[in-house]
Amino acid sequence: MNSTVSLEELGWRSFFDQQVEDNDRNLIAARVTRRDVGRYHLLGEQGVLYGILRGRARAEATSKAELPAVGDWVLCTPADPSDPKNVVIERTLERFSKFSRRSREAERFDEQIVAANVDTVFIVTGLDDNFSPTRIERYLLLAWESGARPVIVLSKADVCDDLEERLETLAPVTMGTPVHVVSAISGAGMDDLAEYLKPGETIALLGSSGVGKSTIINALLGYERFKTGEVREGDSKGRHTTTFRELCRVEGGGMLIDTPGMREIQIWADDAALSGSFEDIESIAARCRFNDCSHESEPGCAVQEAIREGQLAATRLASYRKLQRELTFFAAKQDAQLRAERKGERKKFARTIRKRPTKRD
Repeated sequence: MNSTVSLEELGWRSFFDQQVEDNDRNLIAARVTRRDVGRYHLLGEQGVLYGILRGRARAEATSKAELPAVGDWVLCTPADPSDPKNVVIERTLERFSKFSRRSREAERFDEQIVAANVDTVFIVTGLDDNFSPTRIERYLLLAWESGARPVIVLSKADVCDDLEERLETLAPVTMGTPVHVVSAISGAGMDDLAEYLKPGETIALLGSSGVGKSTIINALLGYERFKTGEVREGDSKGRHTTTFRELCRVEGGGMLIDTPGMREIQIWADDAALSGSFEDIESIAARCRFNDCSHESEPGCAVQEAIREGQLAATRLASYRKLQRELTFFAAKQDAQLRAERKGERKKFARTIRKRPTKRD
């Protein structure tokens, strides 16, 4: 792979150029390819760089989501003129898309950025025992929220004996999302995935452990970049062979982001994303007699009628309700957390006022 590359090949576009102010023109623009403890791997026109985050930028971040993530564009200054490979990250540019989930740390509802500035999300699931339309529904919800284009990739076609049945089961979930059936082992369908690899375009692969994300990336790259692991025969679950997020460039155009498998898909989305993911139900619900129809047993419920007539699967409605409850709970927790933080800030401010010395005549 060439050591130098243009910013445009790495995904730079007018969206980022418009954020660069006149006094930033002498800074080094680079893209985050990997994050280690205390250090960032970057890629720019100068090749591979290693960055540390300036203390001020870290202190000003109100959450971890504001810190650089894989896929982000950053502006840097040299850390040492005699060592051009080491830089200091001064500023992170605004993202045009971000794939987020709720952080599992403690009980706080913090946003965790899985990948930033992604054009297309490959939602990968295996056609073995890992196959789960319900899990795909959750990934699609997050994809709609991210701002990236979702694409469903059904891997391990070489071990599937009931493909048509599984495609039929998945059909109500896809909502027009492209679906590709592939086998990285035999090569079937891989040419279709390669069509998404265009210069300057970024693709993130998401899915649980053992679905074949790393195998697909290695096949698209043309060499063994990421480790792959075996899955258990009983449930087709795999070990986390990828333990960190990493962006890599494909010769000929495009970039790929590999991510660790997600055992739990913690939702970070809103009602708009739910509407986009379940447009079929919401369009039917618009025909209900009552605006506040709960789609249970109300007279004139178009949703229940669609289920009776076989136009809508009852499991689809069950998923919609489950995610709706989850988003309601999520919103309530966020509001409570925000109120608690504001209350804490007011108390801190009050203590500061009380401690100020008073003027004496």
